[in-house]
Amino acid sequence: MSETQDKVKIYITGKEYEVPRELTILKAMECAGYKLIRGCGCRGGFCGACATVFRTKGDYRLKVGLACQAVVQDGMYLAQIPFFPAQRVTYDITQLEPTAATLFTIYPEVLRCLGCGACTKACPQDIDVRNYMAAGMRGDIAAMADISFDCIMCGLCAARCPAEEAQYNIAILARRLYGRYLAPRSEHLRERLEEIEAGTFDAELEALKALDKEELTARYKARDIEPK
Repeated sequence: MSETQDKVKIYITGKEYEVPRELTILKAMECAGYKLIRGCGCRGGFCGACATVFRTKGDYRLKVGLACQAVVQDGMYLAQIPFFPAQRVTYDITQLEPTAATLFTIYPEVLRCLGCGACTKACPQDIDVRNYMAAGMRGDIAAMADISFDCIMCGLCAARCPAEEAQYNIAILARRLYGRYLAPRSEHLRERLEEIEAGTFDAELEALKALDKEELTARYKARDIEPK
């Protein structure tokens, strides 16, 4: 295969570049000479920083995705949106109650959801956003927190919402309410914290701090690991 056949043409903010066809959008931008100061994050599809809007050759539809996951296509037109200007309310979680009224008061737009599913189609994590928004409209904070647990806060759901909601900001409020007020307390975590405060592990930590790098490496490799 020739060098030309190995490459595709893409357009970054309107300017044409030729890049290897196997690259992700993020790597293609760097290959084209762009230095990414922000909007690159983890590069593994976890942080949600590299939200991207694009169109592909011959397709009228506007698409969204994460630049670290989506692979370039010939004729792709790109625009980065490392921050989506969505509604975000400031609140003190310690002063709230885990109720539907709290959710509706802080984010009344939750009740505007049309149930169209555009948010779900946009989600790079394959989260059923429509489903957790439906749970929110029912005031079911636990269900909303559970369904949205894998959200990476990229904002692509909000970018596609015809009701102009910021689903990801509403969902993180539900997760915070659930985590602080509704989730069962972890007894083993409470016990471990008490042990730390009592100094149970102080001597062991001091001994570890006194080891050199080789000894620490050996200890690390010999550690107990839970079976997969």
